[in-house]
Amino acid sequence: MKPTLADDINTLAAFCTLRDIPALTQANLQKAYNFPQADAFVLFGGTILAGIEPLVTAMKNQVAKKYLIVGGQGHTTDALRDKIRQAYPMIATDKSEAEMFNDILYLKLGQTADYLEVQSTNCGNNITNLLKLLTKNKLPKKSLILSQDATMQRRMSATLEKFAPQTTIINYASYTIQTKIENRKLQFDQSLLGMWEMEQYITLLLGEISRLQNTPSGYGPLGKNFIAPVFIPEDVLAAFHRVAQAFPNKIRTANSAYAKELAE
Repeated sequence: MKPTLADDINTLAAFCTLRDIPALTQANLQKAYNFPQADAFVLFGGTILAGIEPLVTAMKNQVAKKYLIVGGQGHTTDALRDKIRQAYPMIATDKSEAEMFNDILYLKLGQTADYLEVQSTNCGNNITNLLKLLTKNKLPKKSLILSQDATMQRRMSATLEKFAPQTTIINYASYTIQTKIENRKLQFDQSLLGMWEMEQYITLLLGEISRLQNTPSGYGPLGKNFIAPVFIPEDVLAAFHRVAQAFPNKIRTANSAYAKELAE
């Protein structure tokens, strides 16, 4: 049976959205990694507003020794600011992603993160600046829980793998979502606070698959060498080509305005 467009979008999402444990609990960490706490939990500011929920859960369940939020300003920041103005009008939006998410965290939990990184502009220097912050503050990085937007989780993981290959990476994408066809339209299966518009979501997924490829045009070692090599299964590549045909000109290219150390 031929996959529907929604099936293909979900195939791309399933590949990009990594969660290495079923829930953020000490018991799950102990079972999977033989320790109850990671050295740090890191939320990246490129996610949607609902993406703060794993950080809240992580802090409640004490799954890490330190909690960090990473993010300056990048291609998703203006959209984030618009969503914050609607959902949290009491929060100032003339700040970095990390500072705005930290303000939301305080509203929700009455606590703030241990450290903020506010200069990074893309997935590459999200990671390099994170590592500099950890080193500067003499914080261990043997094990890190990474939580990024579902569309960008696999690339974030591959970037850390390149720059800190000895670190145990525990992926926990900041949300999971499915796409369905209802009334002849593509729709999400649930409502998440601050969720991307459908075409923007598709644009992000297409852009990720093109970046993850280990080819001369991709970000792998055979291309720009920004990330560790990622194997993309044939069914994912086939879904990518079908979605790209359905949405021509929707493959997001890197914005040079945010390419300081590494391309976006």
